[in-house]
Amino acid sequence: NPASRCCQRRNGLDGRTACRAPGARWRFRGSAGHDLDVDTAYAMFCDVLKNEQPDLQQGAFLAALVAKGETTDELYAAWRAIDEIDTVHVAPMVKTPICENSGTGNDGMNTINVSTVAAIVAAAGGVVMARHGARALSSRCGTVDLVEALDIAVECDANTVGKSIDNAGIGIFNGMSPKIHPAALGRILSQIRLGSTLNIAASLAHPARPKLAVRGVYHPDMIGKVAELMQRIGFTRAMIICGEDAQTGRFMDEFSPCGTSHVALLTPEGISTLRVEPEEVGITRSTLADITWNGPLAQEQARFLAILKGQGEPMLANAVMTAP
Repeated sequence: NPASRCCQRRNGLDGRTACRAPGARWRFRGSAGHDLDVDTAYAMFCDVLKNEQPDLQQGAFLAALVAKGETTDELYAAWRAIDEIDTVHVAPMVKTPICENSGTGNDGMNTINVSTVAAIVAAAGGVVMARHGARALSSRCGTVDLVEALDIAVECDANTVGKSIDNAGIGIFNGMSPKIHPAALGRILSQIRLGSTLNIAASLAHPARPKLAVRGVYHPDMIGKVAELMQRIGFTRAMIICGEDAQTGRFMDEFSPCGTSHVALLTPEGISTLRVEPEEVGITRSTLADITWNGPLAQEQARFLAILKGQGEPMLANAVMTAP
């Protein structure tokens, strides 16, 4: 059955196989494992967002990219398609640059929702924060799940979030809401239970187009690619981070208070890299168990509020390290 042919091969995208589902426009070029050029990748992501391929074909495409390893060109193509086709943009009327802090997720660590705490800490210090989060995909509790549990409206349109940023210096765009991404992201993300190119590209398709960022990635191999991508799409200053747990060797998409943090610094002068140990920034080293969470949402909510009250030293330290 030609419609059931899969375009995924063990080593990546098979350029010799045409996708022959009814009405298909996809044609992979090159040999197995061959990278896609920007225009080809952009056209294919447009097809995914417009739902012009069967679900199985869309999933195979995303899985094949991950198996091959995405290039910066492919990530940029995905970001451009989402930004142009599926993002409602706003321009908050603030006097200082807008900052965002989000992680890719997909690290499987179940750490506390530190980026949300860090955003509030930063906003309290005068940094204008525009968060772009989602519900849980690869973890137990996503940013949207947590703030919704705190009685914060998350099903707002982009203009309402923009007004929150104007008036309060902080707001959150729900990355899975059709009011923010009306065409496809909610549909796609709600069906995915594994990390994909969208963990990176979709979270960067930000309605407010910030220029400053602290961004976590799930593996050190992604740091350089994401730094180059952010430079390409217009960020002027950013920190791209992947933390490591010294005891297990596992990685997290945030600064680590229990091991080395691998960091890329993006500035107008270019991209540089460094490593940060907790002690170097005045943080007492902790264990992974101190910052992970495996309980119900109500417990996460209580821990979140406790951190904002200055309680829970390891978790508080983790939030302070991650704050822009």
